[in-house]
Amino acid sequence: MTETTVTRRRLVLIGAGSAGLCMAIHLKKAGIEDFVILEKGTGVGGTWYHNTYPGAECDVQSHLYQFSFEQKNDWSQPYAGQKEILGYLNHCADTYDVRRHVQFGTTVETATWDEDADLWRITTVKGEGDVETIECQVLVSCLGMFNHLKWPTIPGIEDFGGDFFHSARWDHDIDLKDKRVAVIGLAASAIQFTPEIAKEVGELVLYQRTANWVVPKENKPHTQETLEKFCTDPSLVTKNRDEIYDVWNSLCTFTDKELLSQIEDTGMENLSLVNDPELREKLTPHHPFGCKRPLFSTLYYPIFNQDNVELVTEDIDQVTPTGVVSEGNAREFDVIIYATGFRTTRYLAAVEVTGSNGVNIKDAWEDGPQAYLGMSTTGFPNLFMLYGPNTNQGCILLMLERQVEYIMRQLGRMEDQKLAWIDIRKDVMDDFNVALQESLGKVEVWQAECGGDDYYRAGPNKRMVTNWPGTMDAFTDHIRKADPDTYNIEVSRKNTDAWV
Repeated sequence: MTETTVTRRRLVLIGAGSAGLCMAIHLKKAGIEDFVILEKGTGVGGTWYHNTYPGAECDVQSHLYQFSFEQKNDWSQPYAGQKEILGYLNHCADTYDVRRHVQFGTTVETATWDEDADLWRITTVKGEGDVETIECQVLVSCLGMFNHLKWPTIPGIEDFGGDFFHSARWDHDIDLKDKRVAVIGLAASAIQFTPEIAKEVGELVLYQRTANWVVPKENKPHTQETLEKFCTDPSLVTKNRDEIYDVWNSLCTFTDKELLSQIEDTGMENLSLVNDPELREKLTPHHPFGCKRPLFSTLYYPIFNQDNVELVTEDIDQVTPTGVVSEGNAREFDVIIYATGFRTTRYLAAVEVTGSNGVNIKDAWEDGPQAYLGMSTTGFPNLFMLYGPNTNQGCILLMLERQVEYIMRQLGRMEDQKLAWIDIRKDVMDDFNVALQESLGKVEVWQAECGGDDYYRAGPNKRMVTNWPGTMDAFTDHIRKADPDTYNIEVSRKNTDAWV
């Protein structure tokens, strides 16, 4: 292990996914080139780079799920697949010359605020264990919610003698053809990849803990004629984007009871595709739509009509060297796939982050992650988060653009006023989060019992730390509201030219 020379940047971004790319592009548009993106992977794209399981696709229509400043008119289908989305993100990285700012294969170990020097000191590890220290004025976390794999706490996972892997890190070297395959966890990823692998495996056993709502998602590829119309007249894509936005802006609050009832009706119609009435009963959700993450598929339910697919709703006792035991019933498998999602409530706490007075962010967040507008947390000057606490809503790319807009405004303020640092006032953050939790508590479907606490809540008081309770419009209003007194500030004690 060797330590390289300390380097200095104006900004450091952690993560080269959608958030990191969006932030980087706006920095470059503002003429700011002195930044680096630290990315642990070997490519850009974040979630869409790492999640390569069969059938992976977006649940938000592509005409909306793209950056407003880089409209793609020739999406091949209404809901794009992983490869096409990753291609789009790579296109953005190259079009805006972002790639040269990315330091791939780099893991951020620690980030520490130096109160005497008014800077962040970040330690990274890359390659063969080489350690690098980077100093910066501003640190932006672009980690989001979908970085840290969640494995179930089932005894014996490592004892299994066959192949096993997490669906978010799909092992394409394992041939599933004619194999006996178990899938543990049936949510967002599983409903997409199980219809694909059911075509080739010999036996597919799906272990379900809680039945989810799965509503239809029609995703027929666009005809060549339609694509030609979109490309010839991009305003059609823009118009469609606006219409899609209006739908999501209404749906994402989960407060329109009539709309929710209609969606549940379509979910039950979708479930009717399963022929066996006993299976339909096991697959019927007993919580309101929206209590857990909504799922969309027209391909999932029909697999239960196949002879090689079995649903198991028994509690799993353990994994053995040969398979899985549930409520005393042992089944043997060649491959086990864990589709158990992510630890969505960790955010930046996955890194050892230390702020003012030596406070670790894990201690600051002992009652669950919290921030002002999901971006700034008290005691951590010049630290911003993208896709941070309580910013999960509607179309995340649109939400990210709004957050980047806000951060750019703060960076401009720091430059104009020659500020060494800004730190969100504690009373401002506390008042914001009290009101936020009150609003979240009024969304009835999020109060229901459905086993979704791990996805939405954190801390001893089970605060909801992922979702935004209002519309995307409401979030935009908050972002654009004048906020001259929300931060404690410190005028630079030194020449700021080094940062500008």
